[in-house]
Amino acid sequence: MLLCQLADSAFPSGGFAHSGGLEAAWQQGRVTPESLEAYLLTQLHQTASAIMPFVAAAYREPQSLAAFDADCDSRLNNHVANRASRAQGQAFLLAATRAFAMQELTDLGTQVRSARLAGHLASIFGAVCRALLLAETPTLRLFLFLSLRGQVSAAVRLGLIGPLAGQGMQFRLSPHAERLAALAAHTSVDDAAQTAPLLDILQGAQDRLYSRLFQS
Repeated sequence: MLLCQLADSAFPSGGFAHSGGLEAAWQQGRVTPESLEAYLLTQLHQTASAIMPFVAAAYREPQSLAAFDADCDSRLNNHVANRASRAQGQAFLLAATRAFAMQELTDLGTQVRSARLAGHLASIFGAVCRALLLAETPTLRLFLFLSLRGQVSAAVRLGLIGPLAGQGMQFRLSPHAERLAALAAHTSVDDAAQTAPLLDILQGAQDRLYSRLFQS
């Protein structure tokens, strides 16, 4: 039930305010309805290779959260992605702390504030799920599911595809997500790397768009 609650779109973690760079890519003509599925697959690879190692690391060693969060911060040198990661991480921690009222989460929030951590989504997500006693494999699956769902939702809201087409696309990409989540479980933070630098460049243009629906 806890896993379902965290995956529910009603859980107020703030993820739907972000498109993960899709809006900028679309406005610059780099993604179309026809190429959207390939774009989302590329995004899945990027997330699994560059971000999810920090989820796994913070889950396994929550006592080293500060070090992992600082490492994640240094690698997110795109200011738009960095800002979005901080905002989503802090929103997820706040929502979890208030919803579940656990001392472990309260202590985690105190640690983030007192040490003035950036509070990136990847490291916070791993530490929160560990405190909630979720197993590691479902934690990694959930993180990648939320990433994919957010991208599909953004595509629907931008008018690239309809809701039913979006659900079909998410279903077709799920086997790839499953495989990538398993791969991320065996990728250390030292081996974390971008697989699609162009997507990072496109997302960096978000603040210069003439009109914007999303924050990132």
